[in-house]
Amino acid sequence: MKKSILLFAIFFVLSSSQAQQIQWASKVIKFSSDLGGKQNGIKRILGKPDAFPQGGSSANAWTPKKALDGKEVIEVGFEKPQTVKQIAVFENLNAGCVYKIEVDNGSGNYETVWTRTRDWKTPIYKSTLTTDRSYYFKKKRRKVHEVPDVINPGIEYAILDNAVSGVVAVKVFFSFALIPGQKQIDAIGISDSEVPIEAKINTNSIFERLANPEIIVLGDLIPSNPVVSFDGQKLFFSERTNDKERMFSCSKETNDKWSNPVEEDQALNQNATYNYILAHQPSFILKGGLGYNRGTTDCGYEFLDANYQSTGLLKITAFNNYDETTSASITNDQKILVMGIETDMTQGGMDLYFTNRKEDGTFGFLQNMGKIINSAADEGMVYLLSDQKTLLFSSNGFSSFGDYDIYVTHRLDDTWKKWSEPVNLGGKINSSDYEGSCFYDEKSETLYYTKWVNDKPTLSFVKIPLTDLTQL
Repeated sequence: MKKSILLFAIFFVLSSSQAQQIQWASKVIKFSSDLGGKQNGIKRILGKPDAFPQGGSSANAWTPKKALDGKEVIEVGFEKPQTVKQIAVFENLNAGCVYKIEVDNGSGNYETVWTRTRDWKTPIYKSTLTTDRSYYFKKKRRKVHEVPDVINPGIEYAILDNAVSGVVAVKVFFSFALIPGQKQIDAIGISDSEVPIEAKINTNSIFERLANPEIIVLGDLIPSNPVVSFDGQKLFFSERTNDKERMFSCSKETNDKWSNPVEEDQALNQNATYNYILAHQPSFILKGGLGYNRGTTDCGYEFLDANYQSTGLLKITAFNNYDETTSASITNDQKILVMGIETDMTQGGMDLYFTNRKEDGTFGFLQNMGKIINSAADEGMVYLLSDQKTLLFSSNGFSSFGDYDIYVTHRLDDTWKKWSEPVNLGGKINSSDYEGSCFYDEKSETLYYTKWVNDKPTLSFVKIPLTDLTQL
């Protein structure tokens, strides 16, 4: 009699048994249905989990056409044959719908190795991600975007009585009528061990040794987009407690603390809605939030001088944006611009792009920075360090602690399209809620970011040694 274990308490680990051989599905052989598109398409089931351990709805998971109440089947292959003792199906929405699993040991014929028993009961599990507190991720993350509570994510572990050698493919049968609600499948893994396959967050232990983040007291202001001035004496941020988004700043006091916030110069608050700073350098300030006409080179950014007077618009060839605004970071020499934006060429939602400045001072076509750092979900709120290799950004498209988390990645060559696998900044900085709008002050080695605490957005900061970010 086959044994079934359904994991209800999803958690992450930082290490696993070296003796356990694990493979994730590497190709789709056959499938019963697909919604199509870059988000929730059939290929989203390939590779390691993206929607675990946090669980919940994800653009990186497969959603079949009959996911509400029908039957579906998927056949996946693996990179190399291996002995299989365990098959794990990661169901990030309403788990418990797998009713049969078959394997192919290279003969081309499938044999049934696991079926659900009749005494199985509907599991109940509450994910670490309770609701989507994206806080208006599209640009300024100002509004709470509510979605239904996450219901019953889980991992279906099929532990075989007898291991099967030489397995090259697995076929999984689903009956989605077993559980009410929408369903999504994140990943399928195989192992030669009974030790449960666990979803891992790609992080580093150095981030767990950091001090706990502190909150800057701002009263009732709703903060976002923190930026420290080039001399370290001012902390700018924008806030929106009403229809007009305004810029505020705090000044550095003698005790190295930040003063109470004051509203900034009217020159920084001229836009009817969005007002925010992206860079504050000795020779220029980059400000966002201007209106622009689609299909032109306008992108909503302008350069200011030290007196907050405009010195010209930032122009990008064939600029096209699906949303009203974007996030961006620019190098100190103004030669490279990195942007979080949703266009026709994105991997799914908002992606990270770069563009080079041309001889005439305008910027060329936006170029996607690749699939390693861009998922089918959203990547944005980007910040590039002065080495022009270390990149911080926020995303809900990778294994995380909950909602949008902050990650770091490193440029691997001069194409700007090859980056290292994003590393999560750990549980001291990220939580089951929302973290974004990151800015790293290299002089003080301090990360500033917005973070939900006690159901309220805050402006938080934490000391991180520069080498911890640049030399991972």
